[in-house]
Amino acid sequence: MLQIFNSLSRKKELFQPIEPGKVRMYVCGMTVYDYCHVGHARVMVVFDVVVRWLRASGFEVTYVRNITDIDDKIIQRARQNQEDFQQLTARFIEAMDNDLGKLGILPPTHEPRATAAMADMITMIQTLIDKGFAYVGASGDVYYDVSRFGGYGRLANKKLEDLRAGARIEVEEAKDDPLDFVLWKMIKAGEPGWDSPWGMGRPGWHIECSAMAARCLGEYFDIHGGGMDLKFPHHENEIAQSEAACGHRHVNFWMHNGFVQINQEKMSKSLGNFFTVREVLQRYQPEVVRLFILSSHYRGPLNYGDENLDHAKASLTRLYTALRDLPMVDAPMEESWRIRFAQAMDDDFNTPEALAVLFDLAREVNRLRGEDEKLAACLGVSLRGLGGLLGLLKTPPELFLQGSASQKTPTGKLEGLVAYTTEQIESLIAERTAARKAKNWAEADRMRGLLQDAGIVLEDTAIGTTWRRD
Repeated sequence: MLQIFNSLSRKKELFQPIEPGKVRMYVCGMTVYDYCHVGHARVMVVFDVVVRWLRASGFEVTYVRNITDIDDKIIQRARQNQEDFQQLTARFIEAMDNDLGKLGILPPTHEPRATAAMADMITMIQTLIDKGFAYVGASGDVYYDVSRFGGYGRLANKKLEDLRAGARIEVEEAKDDPLDFVLWKMIKAGEPGWDSPWGMGRPGWHIECSAMAARCLGEYFDIHGGGMDLKFPHHENEIAQSEAACGHRHVNFWMHNGFVQINQEKMSKSLGNFFTVREVLQRYQPEVVRLFILSSHYRGPLNYGDENLDHAKASLTRLYTALRDLPMVDAPMEESWRIRFAQAMDDDFNTPEALAVLFDLAREVNRLRGEDEKLAACLGVSLRGLGGLLGLLKTPPELFLQGSASQKTPTGKLEGLVAYTTEQIESLIAERTAARKAKNWAEADRMRGLLQDAGIVLEDTAIGTTWRRD
C-alpha cells in the first residue's frame, strides 16, 4: 500500500484517492524567463517518477503542470532584451520542452499558462472580495486579508505572530497587514495588462496556481507538489486563497522535494550558482542526470558536483553492462524482484532503495552469464522493465556504453585525450584483432594502449571484442 509523506501533517500517510482508481495531481511548473537549471530538473524528474509509479500501480492519473508566463521577472527580462514578453516566453517554453524531452520527462495531461487563465483568476478574486477575504488597497491593488483565514501558517507550521514579525512592506504597497499578499496589481506605464473590475492590471503570482488548479482539477484534488522553496509563502497562500474561495479543504496531500545544493548552499538563479540543464547535458548523457537525481530521496538535499555525476555514470554503466548482449526474450517480470521494487516505491517513492534493487538484479544477471543464459535473459527483462518505471534503461546498451566522445568526461578532464569517432574506434579494434590473430602481441598491445589513452575500455569475450567509453 502506497504511503506518502504529507507536508501538511508532517508524516507519512496511507494514500487513498478521492475517487477510487483515479488520481488528480498539480505541480507548480516553471516561470519561463531563462533556461531550466538542475534545480528545475529535479522537480520535473521527481514528479515524473511519481506519475509513472502511480500509473504503474493501476491509477488513472490526471497530471497538471502549469507555466507562469507573466510576472515581474519576465517583464524585467523582456525589457532588458528589448523584446515583447510573449516572444521571450515562447522562446524559453520551447527551450524548456527541449530540455525536458531529453531528460525523458513525460508530458503532463494539461499544461495551462497563466496568460490564458485571466478570466479564472478574476472570477476567483471577485469571489474572495465578495466573501470578505480580500480588499482593494489605497493603491488600487487587490490584497488577500490573511487575518480572515483561520488556518494560515499551518503548512509552514508557523504562528501568525511569528510570520508577521518577519514580514516587511515595500514602499509602494498599501496593504492593511504586512502578511497580506497581492491578488491583482495595477500596471505601470509600458507594462502588459488585462482589463478587470479593478482596472488594467495583472495577477499576483499566488492566485495563478489556485485558479489554474481549480479549472483543470476541480475544487478538491489529491496531490499538490513542488519544490521545498514553494512551501512558504506560495503554497501557504494557495491554501488560503483556494479554501477561502471554495469553503472547504482543497488538497489531500502536499509533496515537496528538497533543494539541489552546491557547497551546502541552495542552487538558484538569484544566487548565481546554478548550472543549466543544457550545460550539464553537454557533458553527461540524459539518463546519467536522471539517475543522479533519483539517487537521493526526493525529500532530502541533492548535492551537485562532478564527483556525484561521475558516480551516477559509473552506476548506470553497471546496469547497461549487465544488459549488454542479452538476447531479447518474451518473459514476464520476475515476481520477487517486482515485489522488492514495489515495496521501495510504495514507501514514499524511495528511489534510492528502488535503484538498489536494480543493482542487485544486475549482479544476479552477471552471475548467471555462462551458467544459465536463458535465466539471465529472463532477469534482463525484469531489469529493463523495472528500470523503465524510473525512466531509465531506455537506450540500447551498445548505444549508451559507446556514448559520444563529448560526454565521456567533464570539461577539464579531456585534455590530452583523443576524441575518436565510432568508426575510428572500430577500425583500431579490427587492426588489434588482426594483430592478435597474427600473434603480433606487441602491435595488439599498442592498439589497446591507443584506445585506453582515449578513454576506451575493451572487453574481450568469447564472441569477440566489445568496447565502451570510460
